[in-house]
Amino acid sequence: MAPEIHMPEPMCLINNAEEKLVVNQEALEILSSITQPLVVVAIVGLYRTGKSYLMNKLAGKERGFSVGSTVQSHTKGIWMWCVPHPQKADHTLVLLDTEGLGDVEKIDDKNDIQIFAMSILLSSSFVYNTMSKIDQGAIDLLHSVTELTDLLRTRNPPEPNGVKEATDNVSFFPDLVWTLRDFFLSLETDGRVITSDEYLENSLKLRQGSDEKTKNFNLPRLCIQKFFPIKKCFVFDSPTRRNKLAQLETLGDDELNPEFVQQLAEFCSHIFSHSKVKTLPGGIQVNGPRLESLVLTYVNAINKGDLPCLEGSVLALAQRENSAAVQKAIAHYDQQMGQVQLPTETLQKLQDLHRTFEKEAIEIFKKHCFKDEDQSFQKELETSLNAKHNDICKKNEEASAARCSTLLQSIFSSLDQEVAKGIYSKPGGHNLYVQKTEELKARYHQEPGKGIQAEEVLQKYLKSKESLSNSILQTDRALTAKERKREAEQARAAAARARAHRLEAIRKEEEEQRNQEEKRHQEQLEQIERNRQNFLVQLKQKEEQMLREQAERIKAIHEAELRKLQEQINNATVYHHHSSHGRCTIC
Repeated sequence: MAPEIHMPEPMCLINNAEEKLVVNQEALEILSSITQPLVVVAIVGLYRTGKSYLMNKLAGKERGFSVGSTVQSHTKGIWMWCVPHPQKADHTLVLLDTEGLGDVEKIDDKNDIQIFAMSILLSSSFVYNTMSKIDQGAIDLLHSVTELTDLLRTRNPPEPNGVKEATDNVSFFPDLVWTLRDFFLSLETDGRVITSDEYLENSLKLRQGSDEKTKNFNLPRLCIQKFFPIKKCFVFDSPTRRNKLAQLETLGDDELNPEFVQQLAEFCSHIFSHSKVKTLPGGIQVNGPRLESLVLTYVNAINKGDLPCLEGSVLALAQRENSAAVQKAIAHYDQQMGQVQLPTETLQKLQDLHRTFEKEAIEIFKKHCFKDEDQSFQKELETSLNAKHNDICKKNEEASAARCSTLLQSIFSSLDQEVAKGIYSKPGGHNLYVQKTEELKARYHQEPGKGIQAEEVLQKYLKSKESLSNSILQTDRALTAKERKREAEQARAAAARARAHRLEAIRKEEEEQRNQEEKRHQEQLEQIERNRQNFLVQLKQKEEQMLREQAERIKAIHEAELRKLQEQINNATVYHHHSSHGRCTIC
């Protein structure tokens, strides 16, 4: 097992001195002592864009490579930090931090190209650090440097330890990791969400056609695809608020943007797990002495003039100056728009603020731009601002939707609790549920600060509750039908009881009538009997009376006859008497 290299802090590997590259012998001595295979990660990009911060994180340190907080570039030349590989045993991770491109304090930008080329030649993973988005300027720069790098490499083929170059030239080039800092665009195309890798592939996609314009468009993309077949892209949000960027090294993860912390972790994880050992053509793994040899070979070649200068230095200057002017304008727009409280009550208010801040940003750009004769950078700025405006509109909608969703959850929580308690699971419960829902909707409409998504979120919320409402309605109908059935059964039972009562009453009435009739009949019979008895009595009495009267009449007749007879007797007696005593006359 090779001894572990202890390197507590970075060291300058290649320095800029009087427009020449100078190798630090102390750094070469450290390299020469490392016998382990090397995973070499280099980073290149504009100055003041956070390259050193990323490299410190890869080293697992808070400090190391110089992280500045002013507009002045800190890292000069190429700095090296050799640390044990965190995931691959018996491997050394070599981190190369580079001088920022586009430093306005430089007299000549030739060193930019030299540093850029050296980083590609020495690394197994090449981190291309740019701002905000992938634009044509960044693609053209990478293409031009790659072509020059390949020219330098073929003119000075590495032959460490007598091993000659293999025919596979492309295998010598590193994997490309493109990092986009302070990324503000939405990762979507044609309405479909895409990954950062898809964004990179789309940016390097070729156009159909054979005209000169299309060829010029496709040329740099063909070159990049050829020399960097393995590509990866990471997007980073701004790490923290602008006023805290100066203390970035001292900030803990809890003080950083959570999205940035997650993105940084994914970046480091990818570098550790996917970055390969630096390999020469022929499959020769690079260790410390071999990397030392590469450094000396290419520095000597560059100092001899084997690396051509890029033409169009004025255009390059305009590129840098105008890119910086665009970034200043965008920074102003971001700062002003960042103070807007979302969600806004109306879309018009946000549109008005955008137009105001856009106008201010364009004025700032015009104040700092340089030879933007075709207004391409201003158009780029306007495109970026429109993209940011679209993004802030989306965030405004999201903030409005979040506010409305929270508000709805709060307002309708009482209704949800009542539903859970089964208050509406009864006949007529659905009407009560609808009535309560309307009351809560009115309360929701009265709440301020909901933003432009108020009605749409409400409708979506109500839509999500339709199944619950239908369930309550079905329960209501089922219970109502059951209740109606029970009521019908009760009505039928009541009707039966009433009918029974009526029949019983009729029976009793008829029985009473029969009893009354019978009573009356009995009374009639009794009356008849009484009448009969009375008649008999009367008849008897009458018979007796008649008998008496007859007897009396008979008696009277008898008596009359007796009297008549008596008289006759008497008369006869008298006559006899007279007759006997002489003749006498009966007087």
